[in-house]
Amino acid sequence: MLKIDHLTKTFGEKKAVDDLSLHIEKGEIYGFIGHNGAGKTTTLKSICGILKFDEGEITIDGHSIRKEPVECKKNIAYIPDNPDLYDYMTGIQYLNFIGDIYGVEPNVRQERIRKYADTFELTKDLAQPVSAYSHGMKQKLAIISAWIHEPKLIIMDEPFVGLDPKASHLLKEMMREVCDNGGAIFFSTHVLEVAEKLCDKVAIIKGGKLIRSGTMDEVKGDDSLEEVFLELVEE
Repeated sequence: MLKIDHLTKTFGEKKAVDDLSLHIEKGEIYGFIGHNGAGKTTTLKSICGILKFDEGEITIDGHSIRKEPVECKKNIAYIPDNPDLYDYMTGIQYLNFIGDIYGVEPNVRQERIRKYADTFELTKDLAQPVSAYSHGMKQKLAIISAWIHEPKLIIMDEPFVGLDPKASHLLKEMMREVCDNGGAIFFSTHVLEVAEKLCDKVAIIKGGKLIRSGTMDEVKGDDSLEEVFLELVEE
């Protein structure tokens, strides 16, 4: 589903991502962890075509993000760590705007909006302007917008920040459902307990370099993910 081959991205003299290679298969929830400034967000933005990278290749469902960016973007959804939504729109206007961009049929769109808005108890707030939303409500709106076109690959940067425990639980269930239906999810998180319980595979990045990746058992062995992560990043 997602192949990252020898990705390198430089800002000035600093290599934010250094020769990174990962492969996320269909059906996998893949966690991406590292300290602040490790290169996680740079990697995610490169996958989505937001940042141009210096070396390497990224393919999504067989399409190159360099050569076929529109085709790639049709098949993905991206939720940044701090969703910048259009504050002047109402919630429903924003969701319909996203539906228009991805060409989702009105009747299909309405059904999905109703389903996910009810799930997150946001239905009664959709008539309100986004500017009146709390951070958690904006995060829920961003999640709903990402699910509207049923993307094959969902990229998320710290998706659980700002969500209450119930919403976090619902998001985990939705993530697993996507993967059970043949999709894939690649997300960064600092919440290592969540990653350990939720992810099929995990990658740890430090200073732009991949230092360990694999199934959860391969990465952590008999220790906790937190113990392994702290040991690796302190070496």
